[in-house]
Amino acid sequence: MAFKLFKSKEDIDNVEKNIEIKNSSLSFEEEEKEEDVLSGEGQLMVDVYQTPTEIVIKSTVAGVNPEDIDISIVNDMITIKGRRVLDENIKNEDYFYQECYWGSFSRSIILPMEIDSDRVNASLKNGILTIRLPKIDKNRVKKIRIKAE
Repeated sequence: MAFKLFKSKEDIDNVEKNIEIKNSSLSFEEEEKEEDVLSGEGQLMVDVYQTPTEIVIKSTVAGVNPEDIDISIVNDMITIKGRRVLDENIKNEDYFYQECYWGSFSRSIILPMEIDSDRVNASLKNGILTIRLPKIDKNRVKKIRIKAE
């Protein structure tokens, strides 16, 4: 920590002005970042793990109706989209804390292996979304019969 002796009241006033300018620019930057977060789309937090037969994705989606969640699979990527709607109108100045995310959210996950998209199962219980993606067994041999014509 450095100390500086001020020779006049003018020196102290200049330091105070610099502090005010820096503080006002900091709060302006913070407001900009906050607006970006509020206007954007939230990213869904997920756990992804595997069992011997499937890949499992779990996420907390409390307060979201199942019909407000869209799950799609394209090639090796799964995308989960939804919207959490605040059911009452509360003024910003009335909040003591506002940590919950309200609005649209999404998450795209590249799958680490091939899955059987025809057998994917999704369920919602107690605010936990669980998606079960059966793995394709590449070692399984499939016999193909030849038809005589």
